[in-house]
Amino acid sequence: MPLRIAVLTISDTRSEETDTSGGLLRDRLTTAGHQLADKQINPDDVYRIRATVAAWIADAEVQVVITTGGTGVTGRDGTPEAVTPLLDKCIDGFGEMFRSLSWKDIGTSTLQSRCLAGVANGTYIFCLPGSTGACATGWDELIEKQLDYRTRPCNLAELLPRLTEY
Repeated sequence: MPLRIAVLTISDTRSEETDTSGGLLRDRLTTAGHQLADKQINPDDVYRIRATVAAWIADAEVQVVITTGGTGVTGRDGTPEAVTPLLDKCIDGFGEMFRSLSWKDIGTSTLQSRCLAGVANGTYIFCLPGSTGACATGWDELIEKQLDYRTRPCNLAELLPRLTEY
């Protein structure tokens, strides 16, 4: 079941030519049979990030948003602050699982990751760190499987039609 996925790279320095993390996500999602709904690069600015993600949440053609970058603890890292107010529901287990999986690769440095996931207006949102390795871990170990309706005993893809029911 192909989903329409938008990718946002958050960086003050990346361009389309140097955006290895966004490129990895684009390549992985299309290889998995999904469709790239949009791909953009925004600077580390909370309001620009929030505006882009909010526009995709409001777009019925976008079912999933994946961001990369801005999840650390330095001064301009603001992706969680930009995205969290938009969420209707948090998927707390995503960040917990991501940090657990990252432990084997980067040890205690995984504590610096404030990656998160949630649902807003029936759209899944996943916020990953900016490194290519972190994006590979997030996609390969968590997101790809949960966006595949064949994953059992359950997956996020099969819940999409019911996300906006109240």
